[in-house]
Amino acid sequence: MWPAPAREPGQRTGRCACRGKGRAMSPRVKLWFGAARPFSFTAAIVPVVVGTLVAAPKAFNPFYFLLALLGSVLIQAGTNLVNDYYDHVKGVDGPDSLGPSNAIRRGLIKPREVLRLGIACFAAGALCGLALVALVGLPLLWLGLASVAAGFFYTGAPISLAYIALGELTVFVFMGPVMVMGAYYVQTAHWSWDPFIVSLPIAFLVTAILHANNLRDIEDDRRHGKRTLATIIGRRPANWEYYLLIGAAYASLIVMVVARVAPWPVLLTLLTLPAALRAVRFTARTREPRKLNYVLFRTAQLHMRFGALLAAGLVAGLVVPH
Repeated sequence: MWPAPAREPGQRTGRCACRGKGRAMSPRVKLWFGAARPFSFTAAIVPVVVGTLVAAPKAFNPFYFLLALLGSVLIQAGTNLVNDYYDHVKGVDGPDSLGPSNAIRRGLIKPREVLRLGIACFAAGALCGLALVALVGLPLLWLGLASVAAGFFYTGAPISLAYIALGELTVFVFMGPVMVMGAYYVQTAHWSWDPFIVSLPIAFLVTAILHANNLRDIEDDRRHGKRTLATIIGRRPANWEYYLLIGAAYASLIVMVVARVAPWPVLLTLLTLPAALRAVRFTARTREPRKLNYVLFRTAQLHMRFGALLAAGLVAGLVVPH
């Protein structure tokens, strides 16, 4: 699901070098950390930061923020690990796969170990959520349960949402509105339409990451019987879906500023527009899977930079009249 391959883990398994009082991370822990795809954690961090900043004019509790952030990252890590396990079991990740994680394929980690680690991450994330439920309120329980279920059953049996063309919808809902509104609720203990509207550009872009992945893997997914929107509608319409997702991110940004839901400094995010146009043009010019890795990587970078500038704009809006 995520763009750039992690650094090849476990290639050197000698003793850890010690420098001064510190001690290097053990090779085994490095391996586990790499398998969790830490480069994808920005997709979990951005929505929590944005939701917290939308709530900031009304309330801000740094401990609640850190607890929500940790829980979000742990659930993201669990989703990545369980996704790797089930893609391996179902034969989707083969020797020629271009996916980001290769720890199982290379025999560096046993499949069952990846599954257990993923479940442990879900459990730790759930504990963060339960702490927030106790501190803030019961509505967070249902949001947290739905998030854990969506993460596990994204590829997990028996539902496997990503295999029945529901991957984009799941990612849009849970890594956009659910996470932003959840972070807002953690701070304010009430719901509002404002964080929902502000979440839309993030939701469109994170969905574009997944769709770029599915565009790259369209032929491979067809061979393995994995049904995605791309395999169902075909490459040309799937290209247009990618263009629309990118365009919708910027259109929704303009709408929320015009509607005064967000302060005008969030227009800083328009600085990412040239990068978005380059990704769109490259998508239109190529069908070769390895070259489409470039689109996937650039879309993930776009989401991260857009999110950072959106957060910066929200911070500026706290002090700049609007």
